[in-house]
Amino acid sequence: MTDLRGLLATAQCVLFDFDGPLCPLFARHPAEGVAERLAARMRELGAGPSEETGRDVGRDPLAVLRSAAARGASAAAMRELERFLSTEECEAAAKAEPTPFVLPLIRRLADSDHRMAVTTNNSPAAVIRFLEVWGVAGLPEKHIHGRTLDPGRLKPDPDCLHRALDSTGTAAADALMIGDSPDDVHAARAAGVPFLGYATDAEKYGKLRAAGAQVVLGSLKTLLLAVPATVRGGERGL
Repeated sequence: MTDLRGLLATAQCVLFDFDGPLCPLFARHPAEGVAERLAARMRELGAGPSEETGRDVGRDPLAVLRSAAARGASAAAMRELERFLSTEECEAAAKAEPTPFVLPLIRRLADSDHRMAVTTNNSPAAVIRFLEVWGVAGLPEKHIHGRTLDPGRLKPDPDCLHRALDSTGTAAADALMIGDSPDDVHAARAAGVPFLGYATDAEKYGKLRAAGAQVVLGSLKTLLLAVPATVRGGERGL
């Protein structure tokens, strides 16, 4: 708790990863099926051989995008794959339940004058859809920074974090990222942003610690209880 309060003491802006910290995106719309359908669309576009595609992508839809880009898919094909995946993610987001304690955490952060943003490898449209379904305030569209048409800018590249810092007017050292994957850890380190890990099981905890995360929580309730309940003076900047 001491380390956690230390992170919060300097955090003027909290950057949330989407899939995990805000919601388990594919819990009701499985990622494996999304990856298979996206790979099929990739083959229809002539962006890769079926055998290699099946071996490469596994359960991860983002691996399909990376695979297509690595094989030199055309700009038109990449736009179609992005459109296809964004549609699937929006369907998943409409069904997703919020991560336990994240909604009161967002309210508490807003009440304590923290700025907030989303930094994700998922489609910004999916984040917007989720926030609309649950009526979440405090995370305006201008602070949602997700996937672009360039798979090379996906985390662990820090691009989305840099965009979030710019949009919120926050120095890297004054932010805190909440993420649940080694790629999140590496992106935060590359951007110079302090990191807080979120892990729902021992395997994820071990991967985050191995990637260098110093503080890893198993529940956002711990963070909720550590955020001051009183409103600090000044404008929220959202």
